[in-house]
Formats: sequence, C-alpha cells, structure tokens
Amino acid sequence: MSEQEKNDEYENEYENICMLCRRPESITGKMFKLYQNVYICNDCMHMTMDTMSQMDYMPGITPMDSVVKVKRDEDEKDGEALEIEEDEEKEGEEKKDDKKGKNAPNSFPGFHNIGFINIGDFGGGDGIPNRQRIKKKKKSNTPPFELKDVPSPHQIKAQLDEYVVGQEKAKKIISVAVYNHYKRVATNTMDEIEIEKSNILMLGPTGCGKTYLVKTLARLLDVPLAIADATSLTEAGYIGDDIESVISKLLAAADNDVEKAERGIVFIDEIDKIAKKKSTSSRDVSGESVQQGLLKLLEGAEVEVPVGANSKNAMVPLTTVNTRNILFICGGAFPDLEEIIKERLRKQASIGFQAELKDKFDKEKNLLSKVTIEDIKKFGMIPEFVGRLPILCALEGLDEEKMVQILKEPKNAILKQYQKLLELDEVKLEFDDGALSAIAKKALEKDTGARALRAIIEEFMLDIMYEIPKDDNIGKVTITKEYIEGNGGPIIEIRNHLLEDHNQ
Repeated sequence: MSEQEKNDEYENEYENICMLCRRPESITGKMFKLYQNVYICNDCMHMTMDTMSQMDYMPGITPMDSVVKVKRDEDEKDGEALEIEEDEEKEGEEKKDDKKGKNAPNSFPGFHNIGFINIGDFGGGDGIPNRQRIKKKKKSNTPPFELKDVPSPHQIKAQLDEYVVGQEKAKKIISVAVYNHYKRVATNTMDEIEIEKSNILMLGPTGCGKTYLVKTLARLLDVPLAIADATSLTEAGYIGDDIESVISKLLAAADNDVEKAERGIVFIDEIDKIAKKKSTSSRDVSGESVQQGLLKLLEGAEVEVPVGANSKNAMVPLTTVNTRNILFICGGAFPDLEEIIKERLRKQASIGFQAELKDKFDKEKNLLSKVTIEDIKKFGMIPEFVGRLPILCALEGLDEEKMVQILKEPKNAILKQYQKLLELDEVKLEFDDGALSAIAKKALEKDTGARALRAIIEEFMLDIMYEIPKDDNIGKVTITKEYIEGNGGPIIEIRNHLLEDHNQ
C-alpha cells in the first residue's frame, strides 16, 4: 500500500484532528488541510493569524525584514563600503545565545524562546498516533441493534451456565437486566416513555466470580467491555485517573468507534473503596467526590473524554460520548456490610416473641442476599449514587463443593486447560476425586475465592510440566490426594507401545 493510499484510508475511516488543539472534526467543523496531511481547525487558524498580525505592533520585537544586519565600520582608514553581516555573532556570544535559546533551530530573530514548527517533520497524519484517532460515525439509518438480535433472559442464562458455576439467582437477575437494557437500546423507546437504565450493583466476597461473570456476558453479547478499578479514580485535578477515564477505556475497547462504545458495558470493580470516609478533615477526593462525579455517567449524559489517555491535557484529543445506552455494572466485596445487615436484622428480631432468635444471624450464610438500599447507604454510598444503580445482585460465597465444580465443569475449566497443555505433548492428565477435594480445601484456606485455584494447581504442576518435555516415555500422569497433601507423588505411566515391546 502506497503512502497516498494510507492517507486516503485514514481520511475515509478516521476523523481529522487539529494539530494544535487536538480536537476532532466532529467538534470543530471543517478544517484547513496543510502540507503532508496536517490539519488545523478554523479557530486555531484564526488565532494564529491574529497573533502573527499583531507581532509588528508589539514593543521590543524586531521587525521581520531585519534578518540581515547592516553595520558601518568607521574605524577603517581606507573608507571601505558598507559591510553586510548575515546575522553572525562572535563565537563566545553564540554559545551564550544558544543557552538562552536565541539561536535554537527554527527560532526567529527577535522572538526569544519562540520557534516555528516545520510541518514536514510530522511525516503525515499530523503526528497523532492511531490509539488517539477517532473513527468517523457511519451514515446509516439502520439501528445498531434489532430486537430479534437481543437474546432472551433464558438464553443469556443458559450461555452463562456453560461458564459460571452456581450463582443461580445472580445469573437470573443479570440476564433479565441485560435483556431489558438492550431491548431498550434496540427499540429506542426512551424517547416516548422514559425507561430508566438497568445499571447493576453486584455484591459478593472476593473471588466469587463478579468480574468473570461480566467478562463472559460481554463476550456472549459481542459488545465492547471496559473494566476499571474504582481505587484509581480521583476527582479531576488530583493525582490518579479522571472519572471520564472509564469511558476512555471503553472507547479503546471499541477501537475508538464512538457509536460502538455507546452501546458497550462498563464494569467498575472495587466500588466499595469509594465509600464516604467516616471521619476526615480533608477533602474526600477519592471517595464521595468520585461518587458524585460518576452520577452523570450513570444517568446517561454526554461527556467529553480523552482519547488514548487517562486524563485530559493539551496534547490529547477529546471526543464526546453519550452514556445513556452504556450499561454500567459496579461490583465490590463490601467487607463490613454483613455487620450492618446483622445489626438491622437483630433490631427487627428483638421485638416480641422473636427476641431469642437474634443470635441466629451470627451463623447465617450469605447474609449479603438480605441486603437493602438502606444498608448500602449506611455503608457510605450516597443516596444519589445508589439510586442510579437500581438492580442489586448479591453473589454467594464459594464452598468446597462449588470449588470442585469450578475446577472441572465449566467450558474452560482450569483442569481442562492443563489437560490441553499436556495433550500437546501427547500426555494424558487426570485428577482423582480426592485430589480435587484437597485442592478446594487449600483454596478455601487462602480466603481469596476461586482465584486461589489456579495458583495452587500451578504450584503442583510445575515439576511435572518441567519434566514431561524431557522424557518421551511418559504417557499419562494422575494427580493424587497424597501428592496434593505432600504425602506422596503423582502416578506416572509410560506409553502403551513401550509396554507392548517390554511384554514381547
């Protein structure tokens, strides 16, 4: 592909961006095209011309026609004519001026510390990397979604069942919420009867599958997904990521296609970390302020977001994204929320004949399933924020049985992954039931949920995966309970053809 063809492709697919203000053509309007595919918007061009026209009237500035200096040598006796010097100074003075920036490349005489840009240095494409380029909106009357293309709740849940073990109620809640959301997007009924967004608040202990559930959902729906960590978000102007950066990540996931990003999914993890601080004397820039900043995103406003960056600055292009069709899912462990729920339930149980039952909540499993909006508020989430997350979805903690199921049942189960790895070396891998139970128990001890399973298996599989490529005689490896508990080793079997040769 020639350079001209590349430039034409950029012009057809991507928006032009002003070299000076970094705004796209959709915001600035039609631009001036300069040398080598460099663009300048109308505003910047006028400001530049106005500035140049005023320079001749600024005091202390040498006029432009004084590039060549004329000096009369009065000391020469022979009366030589005028000597024209082409702006040359003595060697010692040059060094001093270079330090001050007077003789810097592209500098202009009389304009100290002011230089001119050589447009040819950009080499085309106005010097803007592809990750900061914005795709043009497609001129089409067809809606991005059709109602028939939106899977029904039972179809969504059936697909989630293939990848996610347990969490039956959570999967049902999410399936209905997602169906209603994209049905709303496909039919565009919010202009006739305002249908609020089905934003979701997911609660559950660490490692119970919140992030994995959302990733699976986005993959099944074939929509762009952005995963952000609420702990890195701060109020604009403070160290950390701007709140709009979550939309920037979604835009990047959509390959800088604004239309595609406007129907994507944003998952904000660790949302409990931005709860209001109980006692603070300073400005809560990473707590309540972040919640307030997220309100406009959750309710569906047009926001100006940086492209290819986490914060706004002078050298980053900006574009406008409408968030009313973006589904927001917030997730968090909410570690102290169970105590708040217990306190509320005990107050209710301390009346009348139920007074003796108030201690039963100490042994209650899955207390998060009894959560209410009031509990979330008491935890430290402001009412306005909770109000924009109307759907509460509590995930259950994992027990030993669920851990074993996670190991072997999902479509991309951890055991299936390791079996596939060894299969590439023509080795069969098996785990006995005792080994799976032992792995599940070790994972529960770590108290990090399903995340611990991969780390534990990797630890025991390290030596096996190291030795197998060295020995072509190994045909089958069986992981036993004794090996996991440290009382024995795996069962290793040699290949069948070697056994047959030995018997003969």
